[in-house]
Amino acid sequence: MRIGDLMNDSGVAFGTSGARGLASDMTDRVCYAYTQGFLQYLRDSGAIVPGQDVGLAGDLRPSSPRIMAACARAILDQGYRPRNFGHIPSPALATYGIAHAFPTLMVTGSHIPDDRNGIKFNLPWGEVLKRDEQGMREQQVAQPDGLFDARGMFRTAPDALPVPEPAAYEHYVARYLDVFPAGCLSGMRVGLYEHSSVAREAYAEILTALGASLTCLGRSEVFVPVDTEAVRPEDIELARTWSADGRFDALVSADGDGDRPLIADETGHWLRGDVAGVLCARQLGARVVVTPVSSNTLVERCGCFESVRRTRIGSPFVIEGMQQAIAAGFDGVVGYEANGGFLLGSDFAVGGRRLPALPTRDAVLVALAILCAAAEQGKSVSALGADLPLRFTHSDRIKDFPTQISQTHIGALAQDTAAIEAAFGEHFGAVESLDLTDGLRIRFVSGEIVHLRPSGNAPELRAYTEADSPRRAVAMNAICMTIMSGWRDSAAGA
Repeated sequence: MRIGDLMNDSGVAFGTSGARGLASDMTDRVCYAYTQGFLQYLRDSGAIVPGQDVGLAGDLRPSSPRIMAACARAILDQGYRPRNFGHIPSPALATYGIAHAFPTLMVTGSHIPDDRNGIKFNLPWGEVLKRDEQGMREQQVAQPDGLFDARGMFRTAPDALPVPEPAAYEHYVARYLDVFPAGCLSGMRVGLYEHSSVAREAYAEILTALGASLTCLGRSEVFVPVDTEAVRPEDIELARTWSADGRFDALVSADGDGDRPLIADETGHWLRGDVAGVLCARQLGARVVVTPVSSNTLVERCGCFESVRRTRIGSPFVIEGMQQAIAAGFDGVVGYEANGGFLLGSDFAVGGRRLPALPTRDAVLVALAILCAAAEQGKSVSALGADLPLRFTHSDRIKDFPTQISQTHIGALAQDTAAIEAAFGEHFGAVESLDLTDGLRIRFVSGEIVHLRPSGNAPELRAYTEADSPRRAVAMNAICMTIMSGWRDSAAGA
């Protein structure tokens, strides 16, 4: 079968972060085939040799162990050696694979509900990019006769998944403890919102070792779909409740696979990812910032960086932007996304020690940089951004929104400014300009921004709004949610 055809037939397709779909659609047969296609692509491009190691890890979703086992069986059958690094953060797996020059597969659905899952593919030197994705689509794979039943599940349970080994987790923890100065977080009172994030153990070990006084909060043995870009109301309320008595200087957390952070100040206010990204980049001394078009425009307005480069949404596009900046002769290159994921395109010096580049999203670095900035400057976390321009963003999404309906409405608006003003003008005024880099980004004459985009990972429609006050950004987003809900309701009625 051709992998591209399998994507269409199975409902498990590439989004912005690998292959994702309903866990029920991610049968053993589908996961086996995806792994075959990945390894064949690497073999054909000369990136892997027979017998080489291939790393595996997964998040804490109930479907992850089964999918890991299916991937491991495919790795073994293709003539490679599967190594199981257990349930660890995505960046922990990626950085270990990069350090040892072998490919890795992370079984994760990130922040999406636990009835879904995915596989994120990493080359021996970094994430699979869009050009690699196309190469994987073209792979023709043949599967052994009789391996799967009519449901696409193994006839006999595979035993190819090795016993988990701690090497990748230990390497990830050492990455930060070997660089950040001992005791740099002494006196910092930090609450760790554990929920079901696979990053919770690494966060706890690193923060404690650097001197923070840590309190673990909200641990869950049931998967919780924490979205760092559209923070759930219950997570907003939890943070406020935990911080109400003033016992924390900050709260930290991450999404399900630990590559996107959540950082709250001492009042329990979760920082927007595109603000946390600016604070992290500034603390590291970055020269060049690469960020998607959806990120807050304060990154240009603050004047902290020599160059700001905008891309489409998704880490593969940010990575390509960082590569282009480095090819142009820049050093000090970083990237971040509105969801908070932070990427190091260059090596950086921290406390006189080298922090190696990590061109994949990471949560822990953002938390450490912000906490260290507060400790070094003797400021509260809320005060760190006091000198930044007053520009605020908000985002939310409508779940179970058919992608075709999203594309139809957004496509029509993109062709007709009058249609935009008919739908939104009552609330936001006249249109100044449009940006079609990724979805539809509308700048109004007032300076306010509305950005509409279907999710690349799930049937969801997102709206990003930007204004000069947080209240206005939230209110704008609520208006967008109402308008977009009307589109879906109208389609359902038809």
